[in-house]
Amino acid sequence: MGEQQITVAPSAYNKARFIGHLLKDIKALQLMLDTGMVEDDVVRIGAEQEFCLTNKQWRPAQNAEELLEKIADPHFTTELAKYNLEINLDPQLFTGAALSAMEAQLLELLEKAKKVADEAESKIVLSGILPTIAKTQLNDAYITDRPRYEKLNETLRELRGAPFHLHLKGVDELNIEHQSVLFEACNTSFQLHLQIAPDDFVASYNWAQAISGPVLSICTNSPILLGRELWKETRIALFRQSIDIRNTSSALRDEAPRVGFGSEWAKGTVVDIFKDSIARHKVILDAPITEDSIEMVQNKKVPKLAALSLHNGTVYPWNRACYGNSGNGKAHLRIENRYIPSGPSVKDEMANLALWTGIMLGRPEKFDNMPAVMDFAEAKANFVKAARYGKDALLVWEGQHIKAEKLMLEVFLPMAYDGLRRIGLQNREIEAYLRIIKERISGQTGSNWMIRNYRKLKKNYTQDTALRLLTKAMHQKQQINTPVDQWSDIAQSEILQTAAAKVGHIMSTRLFTTRKDDLVALPLNIMQWKDIHHVPVVDDHGHLKGLLTWKHLQQFEEQVTQETSTVADLMVAKVHTAKPADKIKDALSLMKANMIGCLPVVQDDVVVGIITIKDLQEFL
Repeated sequence: MGEQQITVAPSAYNKARFIGHLLKDIKALQLMLDTGMVEDDVVRIGAEQEFCLTNKQWRPAQNAEELLEKIADPHFTTELAKYNLEINLDPQLFTGAALSAMEAQLLELLEKAKKVADEAESKIVLSGILPTIAKTQLNDAYITDRPRYEKLNETLRELRGAPFHLHLKGVDELNIEHQSVLFEACNTSFQLHLQIAPDDFVASYNWAQAISGPVLSICTNSPILLGRELWKETRIALFRQSIDIRNTSSALRDEAPRVGFGSEWAKGTVVDIFKDSIARHKVILDAPITEDSIEMVQNKKVPKLAALSLHNGTVYPWNRACYGNSGNGKAHLRIENRYIPSGPSVKDEMANLALWTGIMLGRPEKFDNMPAVMDFAEAKANFVKAARYGKDALLVWEGQHIKAEKLMLEVFLPMAYDGLRRIGLQNREIEAYLRIIKERISGQTGSNWMIRNYRKLKKNYTQDTALRLLTKAMHQKQQINTPVDQWSDIAQSEILQTAAAKVGHIMSTRLFTTRKDDLVALPLNIMQWKDIHHVPVVDDHGHLKGLLTWKHLQQFEEQVTQETSTVADLMVAKVHTAKPADKIKDALSLMKANMIGCLPVVQDDVVVGIITIKDLQEFL
């Protein structure tokens, strides 16, 4: 998540000073380019591994900071949520056996974290979105205790001026308002870095944009959020909407979202890319800065460009321009690929890195000037379609409509082979990783495996149990580190032995509700049609106003006139309720003590579910 030293309560004066440093950094970068202080004769790769932490029930843990302290390794750092951590891998010169060296380091660091996690009865899971994340883990109590995260949450909420709104449609639909930026933390990525020479930066950046849709289409691993089956790579829509600070009017005047693909091809130099980002996005974090970047460059010293780096870290394009200090008296530039999800296995992630870097370096000469050969809107549309439909997406390339898997197999995979050979990677390295991609193209992605198994599990288990089974199986298969194309379906031996613990784990969210002024005939018929015995009575905002039960209606059967009686005439007005975070045993005790057969589940005064005595049979 970047720089942690930020100003928690900045004054207008401090913010103005920060902006002054930001503008100086732009001038300093231009001066560095003009005087040859940016590397142009070497290529390095790097990566950042974000991962999820679960408890022994496979639900999000809250112990990331405790584990980080025990791991005690500078490669690890915090993330926004208390159930996520990040590993920053060492940059590798991109030649020889660079990919296998990076994989070896990643496995070693994950094993180091695993040992510490095991001691705390926690597990490490690689998933673009952890299937078991629930609404109860998306409140401020789960935000990591760091000033940067607290300030980011506070500032974005103030700028938004209203609740954040998520609306995603796939096979299922998710429509929800939330008060915290923590929905962003549902996303875990395997972020890729490729060093680019300054003179080729804009051409490479535009190429990175153009290939984003095709590459994403066969790397998807995030189809499920809050139990809903949404996009093949739900992270793309979720990340954008989760921190979208624009109101309706600003969206209509084309104010750029902080998370996005962009709106046009880049022009000029890398400095112009940074200038555009500053022009389009407000400064939302600042920090005390002492270095004078222009003075340092004039003295032949490489500055951190701290202001530029901090601002750049609060803007989230799917392909991001980055600046860094190479540590040899020169700086470097790189493109960060942010759209590749975490998982399904380390082997898959490294294959994704090989694919992307190979295509980046294998760019045919005719694509050096992307604006001349492709409309930007086509590249953007390809990206959205790939996120929605994965390798089944119908993409546009060189004016032709072509299925994503065919495009990858016939155009981009050969290009990746060529690019990796050009850079001097060992042939066995190239074949080992790109063969994984080839088999995945004709086989299954992480999203394909998850969706198929989740659908099967839901036929025999509650939603909560199905999600936990899915997460457990993912973890087990990740330990073997085989590519997802080789993953078999979940077997009986992988069935859980741990029970649900909280109301939110077993409640039904598929609710049938009624209003006080409805004719009682309506809910009465719904009960008969759907074979249900309890219907919550709510107002237009979802607030609980009463409860209709089949038993109660039978008691007043003779008094019910279906043509004239309203729900308000017959509902129970005083209703016992539960909250999603309540323990199941407490809910059961409440039902027994009051001799009732159900409890509406309420969160933030809104009905979000219901549990009945039938749901509690295994706990009786």
